[in-house]
Amino acid sequence: MLLGSRRVNLNYYPMCPNPEHTVGVGRHSDISTFTILLQDDIGGLHVRKDNGNGWIHVSLISRSFIINIWDALQIISKGRHKSIEYCVIANGSQNMILVLLFVNPKPEGILCPFPEVLANGKKPLYKPVL
Repeated sequence: MLLGSRRVNLNYYPMCPNPEHTVGVGRHSDISTFTILLQDDIGGLHVRKDNGNGWIHVSLISRSFIINIWDALQIISKGRHKSIEYCVIANGSQNMILVLLFVNPKPEGILCPFPEVLANGKKPLYKPVL
């Protein structure tokens, strides 16, 4: 159910002369199961802090991937694995390129917690989603 379609995106963000007035991608989360991100050496990815107050710049680590957990995984894990809200900030001195592999749930699958997650009579946090 969780490993349906896969999509590769190549996102190009041209240099912006006034990055403080621009956002590359506004804040949001994705319904995907997870995303594997190959980030360039420029950076720009920010994630919302756990408490919801402010943002954390995702540090660059050479030759590494970033794996983001999204809404589908949060729903089926009953919130144990949290989806993140993120944004991409424009850069004032260089062009940015992000390569992303989105792994989406199967379109016919109903997203709801696994039975094991609801053991001992626990209640789901979310309604099933198609």
